[in-house]
Amino acid sequence: MAIKTKFLGSAIGSMPFSDVGHAIDVSLSKLDCPIWPQLSFFGLKEQMEIQYSEGIPRAVIDEVKGRMSFDTTGDYSDAFAGFYDAYMAAMDPDSGTGDCSAMAISEEFSHGIYALEKRLKANGKKLPWLKVQTTGPISFALTIVDENKRALWYNEEFRDVIVKSMAMKCRWQIQKFKPYAENIICFIDEPILSAFGSSTYVSVSRDEVVAALNECVEAVHMDGGLAGTHCCGNTEWSILIDAGVDIVNFDAFEFGETVAMYADSMKEHLGRGGLLAWGVVPTSPAIREQTCESLCKRLEEVMDNLAATGISKKTITEQAIITPSCGTGSMAEADAEKVFEMVKQVSTAMKKKYGF
Repeated sequence: MAIKTKFLGSAIGSMPFSDVGHAIDVSLSKLDCPIWPQLSFFGLKEQMEIQYSEGIPRAVIDEVKGRMSFDTTGDYSDAFAGFYDAYMAAMDPDSGTGDCSAMAISEEFSHGIYALEKRLKANGKKLPWLKVQTTGPISFALTIVDENKRALWYNEEFRDVIVKSMAMKCRWQIQKFKPYAENIICFIDEPILSAFGSSTYVSVSRDEVVAALNECVEAVHMDGGLAGTHCCGNTEWSILIDAGVDIVNFDAFEFGETVAMYADSMKEHLGRGGLLAWGVVPTSPAIREQTCESLCKRLEEVMDNLAATGISKKTITEQAIITPSCGTGSMAEADAEKVFEMVKQVSTAMKKKYGF
């Protein structure tokens, strides 16, 4: 990979807006690499994991209790057989058609996908960049439970179905937006990795995490996309490098120094053309006190901290993306508006400073 993003501005998926048209306006006007907005305002089906549950065998959405679980009781062999037939028909490296519509996300589960598609179709020209996103298989399977409130991750049969479902959903999104963008990034959002290694997940093995994430990364690559992983807390960043991601996205405002703790992995990642997405624009009330100047100063601090490990500052800047630290879905609308404005301003200022 030889792409130099040079402070390209993008974002995480969630937005707090109730007007889908306005959400699209913000995405297209503030970001070099627009996103389709995940809009929790529209209810349960646009929540983080539930939004990606369509088509997965044995998913049960309880509208009254506002939650989703999986029914692992009884005989589910026929349901799984049907799933794997569809998976192999699409994903087999030798004979697969690539048609991942069995894992399509309908408009009932995403107003944002279809509103963005409609807008781009009407515009009639390709964007240079576009970003889509999928809840990562680790976060999905460790968050969603079975009928006994046991996380699906610990059921190997269901875990495999979740991993393969998320891989197909990545491909389906890329295929959907390919007519409208020259380059497509697909983020595999893994917020739960911030708790990796804690006592809560002590039985979750590193190798299993790397393998699950890599399966989704490889799916993104099948359609020519760039695979990114977003984790909004601190984590063992080398996991993402070992999984083969193209873009590591992290909260650079709060945890920007932590990537330097994995200097060898970062050197490997950047050396093979990988990108770092610096989430330097905070998605907390701290945004109210920030200016473009203060955020550029913070970004320089954390980039210099990484450069001090022996990585070229030129490489760091050429292979940088600017994002918010996390999604804005839980923010007040005015704060979210400022987040996106700051992404635009910081991206513009850094490009100017480095002559990009």
